[in-house]
Amino acid sequence: MYEPGPPRTTSVGESVELAARSPDADGTYRWRVRDAPADSDLAARDSPDPHATGPPSSATATGGDAALDPADGPVLRAGETGRDDDPVVHLAPDAPGTYVLALDAPDGTHRQRVRAFPDERRETEIRVPAADVATDGDGDPDGVSLLWPHNENRLALDRAERDGDEWVATVRVPPGRHGFGFVPDGDRSAAHHGDCEVPGPGRPRVSLDATVVETDAQAEADRLRLTAAVEPAPAVDDVERAGDPDALDATFLVDDRDADPETVAAIESRAAGQTLSVPLDALPDSVRIHAVPHGERYGAAETVRVDAPANGGDEEQAAAASVALADPNPTPEWAESPTIYEAFVRSFAGDTLPTTFAEIERRVPYLEHLGVDALWLTPVLASPTAHGYHVTDYYDTAADLGSPESFESLVAACHDAGIRVVFDLVINHTSRDHPAFQLHSAGVDAYADHYRRTDAAADVTGIDWAEIGDGDAPDYYFEWGRIPNLNFDSPAVREWLLDVVDEWAGVVDGFRADVAWGVPHGFWKEVADRVPDDTLLLDETLPHDPFYGEGEFHRHYDTSLYETLRAVGAGEESADAVEAALARGEWLGFDDGRSQMRYVENHDEDRYLAEYGRDALRAAAAVTFTLPGAPMIYAGQERGNETYRGPIRWHDGDNDLTDFHRRLVALRGAEPLLRDGDVTFDGRAADVRVVEGDADRVTAYERAPAEGDGSEAASLLVVVNFAAEPATVAVPDGVETDLFGDGSAVERGGEGGRRVAVDSVAVLR
Repeated sequence: MYEPGPPRTTSVGESVELAARSPDADGTYRWRVRDAPADSDLAARDSPDPHATGPPSSATATGGDAALDPADGPVLRAGETGRDDDPVVHLAPDAPGTYVLALDAPDGTHRQRVRAFPDERRETEIRVPAADVATDGDGDPDGVSLLWPHNENRLALDRAERDGDEWVATVRVPPGRHGFGFVPDGDRSAAHHGDCEVPGPGRPRVSLDATVVETDAQAEADRLRLTAAVEPAPAVDDVERAGDPDALDATFLVDDRDADPETVAAIESRAAGQTLSVPLDALPDSVRIHAVPHGERYGAAETVRVDAPANGGDEEQAAAASVALADPNPTPEWAESPTIYEAFVRSFAGDTLPTTFAEIERRVPYLEHLGVDALWLTPVLASPTAHGYHVTDYYDTAADLGSPESFESLVAACHDAGIRVVFDLVINHTSRDHPAFQLHSAGVDAYADHYRRTDAAADVTGIDWAEIGDGDAPDYYFEWGRIPNLNFDSPAVREWLLDVVDEWAGVVDGFRADVAWGVPHGFWKEVADRVPDDTLLLDETLPHDPFYGEGEFHRHYDTSLYETLRAVGAGEESADAVEAALARGEWLGFDDGRSQMRYVENHDEDRYLAEYGRDALRAAAAVTFTLPGAPMIYAGQERGNETYRGPIRWHDGDNDLTDFHRRLVALRGAEPLLRDGDVTFDGRAADVRVVEGDADRVTAYERAPAEGDGSEAASLLVVVNFAAEPATVAVPDGVETDLFGDGSAVERGGEGGRRVAVDSVAVLR
């Protein structure tokens, strides 16, 4: 089946990539418009303009689907290929409403709907003093590039202009605080970094409740009732304000793959506000229904799959009882709240032995002793680099690490120890030494569309690239000229990379997607639908983005908490900023904190210990283990490493720090509330008072049973101290013991209260 996937949502000016699934590179595909909003320039029977295939001069949003301003390019754009047909198209809505497209594919015609909400972008200016944008030479730079996620981190694409003593860029971006760099003459090491603050609300969040309502009337069928509880974004600071609860609503979209257009329209017509009520006998045997929250902005959808039995007069009660309601893309049970251990592969064996799969396997008992649930290995495929992110063969392991059979032996050893293995999937780009890129560069017709191309005027590498077309050069991010971007507009590339996913999905337990933000959403949705049900999908999106959770990834890098823990470690923010970091995730549109991977460092970042010291590291690690989500330890973090990719300190490591991490892992495993409970900073947490120590370096929060789960477990009070010196805190009466310590830290204070000595962390019951 070449059906293009679920209904899609976007906003005016934000492009959506649409493609046939399970693509056959030799097949013929045609996209055409069936319907469009009255105010759109698109009309029924329109097709992409074959003469307007180039991208616009500027991108204004993230997500692997380049965002187009209608003024800069066509509303419906053909993909970047040399083909005469339209296997992939890009829709950049120019008016709010519903767009209906048809895909003529080798197996018939498929329908694709796109619901576009109003334009969310606000025009703003970014101004930086000219003195802050310096070069190594004398005088001003020849040019200054704006570099940030909103142009997919492409240098020389968007230029700042000189205005007196300032460099100025005029941009249109959604509300929020957006990190940016002004880069002189393509030199990222000389970039000036800052934040662009655009006032406005965050995204609303939705949780979907599905129930079957039995009726007493014989003439009335039992009904499916879907209720979308829509929450406004919380206020985070003066810029990131709260959403308007009076403006909230939900739109229900029936998946066009599950029913004919008439049935879809009939079901959707029964929606009333945030509730959809449908007779069971009006539902297809199996149907997916998506609920999209919206108000001043729109948010990520939640989906339920309804599997109903055949209906019949005498079978109504049995039918009602047997209707199955399910999440079509559930998180694997083992990955609900795993402790993840990331190993930078080639430094894991230490500073004398070369790392191989066999050497890693010999160290599995250490991982088992530490108590981790999953081992994430940085890339293990053939590559000319030590880090492995420049892949030259997707079907073979790196020769210096070992054979595919030895890799499978490592995976089996991990499984024997109860540890899952997460594979680093690098498919946004390849090495420029990959044969596919070499053949592409040499003009071999079969590889002409394998890589994205761009205007050579935006190239900052200084390489005399082989031109495929006049004045073109490979497309890449930042200054990464050694890893050109693959072209997901090509069915041949999609077919190839889906086969790569299939190849390794049968070996490993999960994928960490490198540069996930550079790959189209539609491709990730297809990956999620085809991997085995117990496969974990973890995205690298910087910053984290809730739309990658729409039937795509289960876990996401929590960049909000990461940045806050760094700021707290540096003394730039108080420890109470942890609360704001969690609120920022909600402001961005994340509904469930358990979807976040919490970390303090990784293979791309400086070591927390080297930057902020041992005491702050212990506290920061404790935060990641006492909040909902998936805590991650980067190999060496627990051994006292200070070099970010250096060999693990086996013989001279910090065993006390290792034991500290092991105890965090064990406590999290023993206390369900640390994995699944709600987080509150008011109530008992607000009553915590620092008696001795630095109050700005101490924060407290409570882990309580999640609302509605029926648990009678006593809540836990977590107190974290980032200071080098212990803190003594007064806590509410009723606290009896510190679960992380030996219980001796809790003492009775004055007037019946309790006092607790907190070194790095206390988990109190």
